[in-house]
Amino acid sequence: MKNTPLSPRPLSRLSGVSVRVLTAAQLRAHGVSAAEVGARCRAGGPWQQLLPGVYLLHPGPPTGEELLRAALLYTGRRGAAANPEGFGEAMITGAAALALHGFDSAPPLSALDRVDVLVPRTRRLRSTGFVRIVRVTHEFPEACEAASLPVAPVARALADAVAEPADPPAVRRLLAEAVRGGHCEPTAVVRELSRARLLSRPHVVDAVDSLLAEGRAMAEDRLYAMVREHGLPDPLWNVDLHLPGGPHLGGVDAYWPDQAVVVELDTRTPCQDDDEVWSEYTRKREYLERLGITVVHITPRKLREARDQQAIVVRTALMAAGDREPAAYVVVLPR
Repeated sequence: MKNTPLSPRPLSRLSGVSVRVLTAAQLRAHGVSAAEVGARCRAGGPWQQLLPGVYLLHPGPPTGEELLRAALLYTGRRGAAANPEGFGEAMITGAAALALHGFDSAPPLSALDRVDVLVPRTRRLRSTGFVRIVRVTHEFPEACEAASLPVAPVARALADAVAEPADPPAVRRLLAEAVRGGHCEPTAVVRELSRARLLSRPHVVDAVDSLLAEGRAMAEDRLYAMVREHGLPDPLWNVDLHLPGGPHLGGVDAYWPDQAVVVELDTRTPCQDDDEVWSEYTRKREYLERLGITVVHITPRKLREARDQQAIVVRTALMAAGDREPAAYVVVLPR
């Protein structure tokens, strides 16, 4: 039995909006020869070449989404077999990705003159036209989906968007919106900026300080809301603990003196997440617990994503106070 070759798909099917950007290989699959593609792309013709091997099947300027699709088809051609769209292992990043994530402070797609595309380090691709190739130097992230296109996670897209010198207020607006809009935690952003070695850049330093302060304030607001919404007794907020006439034990975010329970927000950044800082956290916790004080650590992410569960943890610690030996007396002062 002979294998009958597949017939080319008719050219008339290319009139649909969803296939207005195709590669040369995809056009061949529709029975369009290279000569016919060239003829249609001549000056005044109905088609135009956007990138090497990528064509727009209508005259006039491409839309923002058509430019993104073209960029992905150009960078993902070798991975086309693994992806029916032909995108392969590539994803939109930088300012275009932030626009797709819905950032109000990101330029609209129609205003972008460049599309950043994230690809594995091993890909042999060059930036060309409106496409800038960004190579991953560590683990390749898992893509999100926006507008049916693979898009880099917010933290990675932010790092790529601010990699080049930019207007500091614009950078601050982007980072602040990432936190205020609930797109990601400050620690995730700082981690990506650290990986990209951007934390020492002048246009990034001040923005990161503002980002961390904003993230801290939002975490505190969520902690206040958790106590209020779940009917927990009011603690003493933002206080310093001291032994009578003795050393400073440290500042805490919330303290219930009758139950000797402390809540601390763990807002360490990746830059601080080293052995020395972690040892200091551990020493403080162990010291307080030796005095009979229960310490509950809560991360901003848990407060955002699992506030109910965190309220249960705090309530359980408060209820267990009656079963413990009385804690040592400590002096409480405003922080």
